[in-house]
Amino acid sequence: MATEQTLDQRYQAIRAKYSDYTEHTPLNGDHDFVKAGLVWGEDQGNQTPAVLLIALEPGHWDTSRADKLDQLAYELLASVSGDWPVFAHMQDDKNSRCYSLFGVDGSDGTHSVDEVPSIELIRNYEKLEKDPTFRWSMRIYTLLMHRFDAFHEQVFQTVKDRVNDKNDIIEEVAKLLFLETFRVHHGDELSFTDHEGKTQRFREVFDHHYVAKHRAKAVEQIKAAFEAFKAHEDYVVVSDDGTRNAIFPSDSHLRLTQPENYRTLLEAMQDLGAVTDNQGRMIAGKEIGTLADVAGDLLGRVFDVFLRANFESKGGLGVYLTPNPVKQAMLEIAMHDIQQDNAIMERLTAGAFRFCDPTCGSFGFGSVALSHIESVVDHLGGMSDAQKKALKQTLRDTAFIGADAAPRMVMLARVNMALQGAPKAKIFYTDNSLTTKAFKPNSFDLICTNPPFGTPKFTSDKKGKESKERYEAQMEQVLGGFRPTEKVVDEYVAYYDHLKMKWEDTGDLDLDEDGAPKWPGYRTDLRNVSAGKKAVYNLFPTTSGLALGSKPNKKGNWEPVGATIDPAVLFIDRCLQLLRPGGRLLIVLPDGVLCNSGERYVREYIMGTKDEKTGQFVGGKAIVKAVLSLPADTFKLSGTGAKTSVLYLQKRHANREHLEQFLPEPQGDVFMAVAETLGYVVKNNIEDYSAGVPNDLDKIVGAYKRGE
Repeated sequence: MATEQTLDQRYQAIRAKYSDYTEHTPLNGDHDFVKAGLVWGEDQGNQTPAVLLIALEPGHWDTSRADKLDQLAYELLASVSGDWPVFAHMQDDKNSRCYSLFGVDGSDGTHSVDEVPSIELIRNYEKLEKDPTFRWSMRIYTLLMHRFDAFHEQVFQTVKDRVNDKNDIIEEVAKLLFLETFRVHHGDELSFTDHEGKTQRFREVFDHHYVAKHRAKAVEQIKAAFEAFKAHEDYVVVSDDGTRNAIFPSDSHLRLTQPENYRTLLEAMQDLGAVTDNQGRMIAGKEIGTLADVAGDLLGRVFDVFLRANFESKGGLGVYLTPNPVKQAMLEIAMHDIQQDNAIMERLTAGAFRFCDPTCGSFGFGSVALSHIESVVDHLGGMSDAQKKALKQTLRDTAFIGADAAPRMVMLARVNMALQGAPKAKIFYTDNSLTTKAFKPNSFDLICTNPPFGTPKFTSDKKGKESKERYEAQMEQVLGGFRPTEKVVDEYVAYYDHLKMKWEDTGDLDLDEDGAPKWPGYRTDLRNVSAGKKAVYNLFPTTSGLALGSKPNKKGNWEPVGATIDPAVLFIDRCLQLLRPGGRLLIVLPDGVLCNSGERYVREYIMGTKDEKTGQFVGGKAIVKAVLSLPADTFKLSGTGAKTSVLYLQKRHANREHLEQFLPEPQGDVFMAVAETLGYVVKNNIEDYSAGVPNDLDKIVGAYKRGE
C-alpha cells in the first residue's frame, strides 16, 4: 500500500523535475495547505526568469482555477523583490499541471500550458515587469474581482433593485464601468444637464462620497449623466458600410435605483488607494489611483472573469460564451502560424492587420486576440518602444471588428474592449451577419468564431408552428438574396452569365407553391452553363463569391436548399468570403458538417475534389490546416450537448493576374487531434476547474507548434 506523501515531500518531488533550474528560494504564504518556492537557473551566463512551484494538500485543487491561481500567486509573490515568474507548476496528490502566469507569454491571462519551457527556451521570455506598476495592477485586479462578485451578490440577495436576473446586473455594471471611463479619461470641465435642468460637473457627481451624502438625488443625477453620455462621440464607431454605432442604443437606461448599490459599486471602482511601483514606492501624482492606472489587459480580464462567473446559462449569456481553453487554443495556433507568414506580418507591422468575429457575443475571441497581437508587437525587432506603443494603439483603433444579433452582447463586447484601451473597436449590432452589408468580402486576415449551428426544434402546438414559420421565412430571405419572401418582386439579384460574358437579371422572383423564393440567385459562384432556356448551374469558386445556399444534385448541377440547412454551413461560406486571400479561419462547427455523408458537398466545396491521378484537391476555396475534436460537454452551459470540433482553414491565395481566381495550392497534411477534457467538468451550471481533469488542448497546441 502506497504511503501518502507529506506536503514537503510533494514539493520536493516537483522541484526534482526542474533539476536544471539550480537556484531556489522558498516562499511563505498565508495558507497551511500550500508549500511554494521559486527556481531559476543560468543559460549562456544569463539568469533565466523564475518558475513558481506550488505543492497542495489534497482537496485544494480548486485553487488551480485561473482567477484563484492569480490571487494565490499574488499572495505568494508579494514579498519577492526581483522579477516575478513567467510560468508555474502546481501539484497535489492526484493532479499536476503547468501554467503561464498573468498572460506574459502573450496569451490572455493565466492559463494552463503543455509544459514549462526548457531552460534554453525560457530565457527568450521577456521580463514580466516591463510595466513599472504591474504589481499594483495585479493587486487591484484581485481586489476588483472580489468587489465585483460581492456587488453582484448584494444586488441579487440583499439590496434588491430593478433588475430581473443576474444577467441584468452584469449589464448595469457595464453601464457604470462605461461612465467611470468618462471620470478617469475626461477633465474636470466635463459636465451634463441633470433632471432639473441644472448643469453639473460630472466628476463631482459620479463619486462614491457624493452618492453616500446625496443618496436618491445623486442617483437621479447619475442617470441623467448616462443619458447625456451614452452616445458620446468618443465611443461611436463607423462600420465598413458607413453606419455609425454607439455602445448603447437610445432606449437603454440605467435601471438601478437603490443609492446603496450605486455607492457600493462606485466605491469598488474608485477606492483603489495610491499607485505604487514594483518596489512598493508611491508614484508621484498618483496618490489616488483610478482604473486608468490598471494595466488594460488586466482590467479586461476582471470584466471577463466577472461576466463568466456570474452569467445565468439558461436563456442567458451562456449561449454566447465560448469556454476560455477553446479560445486560447484557437488563437495560439492562429498566431503561431501568422508569425511565420511574412505577408501578414508586413500588414500587421504596417497597422493594416484586421481580425473579425462575425458572431462575436462578448467578443471573447477578440479580447484574446488583442493580447496575442500586442505580444507579437512587443517582440518586433527594429522598432523603438515609442513606435511599438503607437502601432499597438493603431491596431486597437482599427484591427478589431465584430457583430452580433443580441444588442446586450454588443454592448458588453464594446465595454470589454473599451476597458482594454480599444473603445473604437468596430463591434456593431446586425440582424444577420450572413447578409449584412457592413462586412465586405476579402477584408480580414483572421476570423475566429463560434457561429450559431443546428436548426431549432419547434413544438407541435400553434405557437410552435408560428415560430417555425417565422424561422423558415427568415431563412428563405437569407437564402433568397436579402429580400422579403411575402411578395413577388420585379427584379431578382443578378448573376454573372459566363456564356454571355455579362451580368444578367433572372427576372421575376422564382417562387414555390408556398410563395417562397426557390433560387438563391445572389450566390454568384454558381454559373449558368446551359445554352438552352432551362438554366443549369455549376460551381465556379471565386475569392468574393458564395454558393452554399445551394447544393449539387446527383448530376452535379447546383440547386437551392431549403430553410432546414444548418446555419453553420452558411457561416463557413460567409467567413471564407470575408477573408483576404491567404487569410485564416478558425471556426467551431458541429461534427456532422465534418463527418456526415450528406454534408460531403460542403467539404468538397472547401477543399475541392481529389484528382485520383495527382492526389491533389482541385477546385476548393481553402486549405484545411487542422481539425480539433472537442468534448461533448464543451457547450453544455449553452444548452447543447452537440459534439463539436474546431476547423482551421486558410483561404487559398488569389491569382495576381485575375484576383477573383484562386491559385491551385497543394492541400498538404491535416493536423488532427482529439481533446477528451478541457480542464473542467460542467457541474451545477458552472465550469468546475477543481475536478482535476487535464486540459488536453494544452498538449494539442504544443504538438501543433512543434509540427508533430
